[in-house]
Amino acid sequence: MMQLYPAHAAEALEFNKVCDLLLQKCRTDAARERVENIRFHTRMDHMERQLLQANEFKWILNGGEHFPNDFTRNMQKELKLLSITGGVLNGEQLIAFNQLALNMRDILMWFKKHNELFPTLLALCNDIVYEKKITEIITSVVDDSGIVRDTASKELMIIRSELGKARHETRRTFEGVLRKLSKAGYLADISESFLNGRRTAAVLAEYKRIVKGILHGESDTQKTVFIEPEETIELNNEIFSLERAEGREIQRILVQATKDLSAFSGQLESYFQVSGIYDFIRAKAALAVDMKANMPRLSPHPGVQLVKAYHPLLFLRNQYPQKPTVPLNLTLDRQQRILIISGPNAGGKTVAMKTVGLLQLMAQAGLLITADESSEIGIFRQLMVQIGDTQSIEHELSTYSAHLQDMKHFMDFASGKTLFFIDELGSGSDPNLGGAFAEAIVEDLAAKHALGIITTHYLNLKVMAGKVRGIFNGAMAFDEEKLEPLYQLTIGKPGSSYTFAIAQRSGLPKSVIERAKQLTQREHFKLDKMLHHTEQQSVRLSDKEKELDKLLKENEKLKKQYAELTDNEKLRQQHETIRLQNAIKKEELDYLRDTERKFKQIIHDWKKTDNKQEVMNAAENVLFRKKQIATNAAAAKKADKNYDTIGGKPKPGDLVRNKDNHQVGSLTEYRDKRAIVQIGNLPFNVNISEWVVVKRKEKK
Repeated sequence: MMQLYPAHAAEALEFNKVCDLLLQKCRTDAARERVENIRFHTRMDHMERQLLQANEFKWILNGGEHFPNDFTRNMQKELKLLSITGGVLNGEQLIAFNQLALNMRDILMWFKKHNELFPTLLALCNDIVYEKKITEIITSVVDDSGIVRDTASKELMIIRSELGKARHETRRTFEGVLRKLSKAGYLADISESFLNGRRTAAVLAEYKRIVKGILHGESDTQKTVFIEPEETIELNNEIFSLERAEGREIQRILVQATKDLSAFSGQLESYFQVSGIYDFIRAKAALAVDMKANMPRLSPHPGVQLVKAYHPLLFLRNQYPQKPTVPLNLTLDRQQRILIISGPNAGGKTVAMKTVGLLQLMAQAGLLITADESSEIGIFRQLMVQIGDTQSIEHELSTYSAHLQDMKHFMDFASGKTLFFIDELGSGSDPNLGGAFAEAIVEDLAAKHALGIITTHYLNLKVMAGKVRGIFNGAMAFDEEKLEPLYQLTIGKPGSSYTFAIAQRSGLPKSVIERAKQLTQREHFKLDKMLHHTEQQSVRLSDKEKELDKLLKENEKLKKQYAELTDNEKLRQQHETIRLQNAIKKEELDYLRDTERKFKQIIHDWKKTDNKQEVMNAAENVLFRKKQIATNAAAAKKADKNYDTIGGKPKPGDLVRNKDNHQVGSLTEYRDKRAIVQIGNLPFNVNISEWVVVKRKEKK
């Protein structure tokens, strides 16, 4: 697992915000738990497998396919209950297990239908088998609503039959009593009610001594009493007794069903786990679709090569207002280990640095990254970050003291497998002393072969690229006329801080700016001015590159149009081939009809003539021609299967094929206008114009 420093390094690179987006895509508690416990892998096989899983699921989503992992219920409680001796599952829980099993069945059938198109996803359920007995146990006991079936046992069927009869008799008797009381004028307006689980008649209070039965209560106004008629008391008692018997039998059935199902607890546990894993992968793929993320190439060695990369959160934020997100191209490897990014404030230096760090964390966590597929991601065992204000009130450390404490950790533990990010190295101290310490720190990290990115305004760090091996410059482009950052990283040269340009555009008095220039060290100002002019030239060159890119896109458009024309021509040729094939079929059909007509004539002649031999000769001619055609057709099919026609002038040693009977032999020599073709062990003197050159097909 990758080591992070400090503990909040992932949050500093905003990886937690990516996880929040990922949580929103999860449909199951199992998937959410995986997001909360996400790890940064340092083994390439684990990292590659997880990236391939997410990439294959992204293909499914982009293709409009429905992957049948629709089970989302948390079954941990039920699985635990299933493993406890004497545990009892209710009807709803049994139905949930049935849905889980059927969900696994649908997934396995889906993979079988797609013929191993998604091998990495399929590997997750290679050892899983759908157990049909699970569904049989559950559906024999409960229906789709979780109600225990009448047929679950013979005893339950008898009890429910008697219970139905008793309820019908009670209802008939009670309604008869109501009619009698209503006719006598004893009933209140509501006529009946249920109290204490018993059906009672609502009788006016003044008649409560006249109506015989059990008094169960009275209304708030005490004008109405609720009496269970004596005619239904025994019937209700019988119903109550049958309902208790029904409850006991249902409990017995559920206990037995739970016991039978517990034999498959291992399979059900694996079904649940795999279902959660697929939901986690689906969430990663869905987030990748939103971010337009891809799977990069992987390398077992430390290094980063990003092509057209962009910060995923910035990309999502820019989608709604439809603002463009400027891509980033950057490489960190053994030759170019430490990138020094300079440029104006608010120019995008920190965003560029965070983009690299965040994409590295995403890749090592098994998430697709917002970069071109040609990008390559290596594996780092350590990631160190120093971004933002690290002032420590608890330990009474100033910003610069805390900064130096972080730098001490970097230098103590950095190695060739470390990726680090330092924002504004040396800031918070005297410019001269801070710059000297910053330079010494960079030299030490370079000597340890660590890879990383540093943002700075120090000129002495900008000139280190020509002095220390492995250090190179990068600059954030800036539009001086509009006084706006372009958020575009240019590799190979340092950038100006645009201090005086920004001051002038901000409205500071010209005299103050000129005085500041005089006070600035001459060499410092001269270098910054040189960087300033160089960067503006780079901006103009970038405009030329955009124009060239536009021309290239137009060229691609023309190539696409040409390809479409080529495809149309191929389609026309296919139609012509089909037309010719249909013509051949018509000729064959005409031949068969002609043959049929001739046979009818032969039969007619056989009956009429005395010269039977003449009729037989005619029949043999027809049959021989038909048999010869069939033989030639079979030979042609066999030759087409084993040989490709080359054409051209035959020469000794070539394989040749007869145009009529499709026999294949070897041309051994020419004799005047004829040639010798050896078929098997026998030579034949043939007319070479009736033969064509062929080549034996390679077996796949």
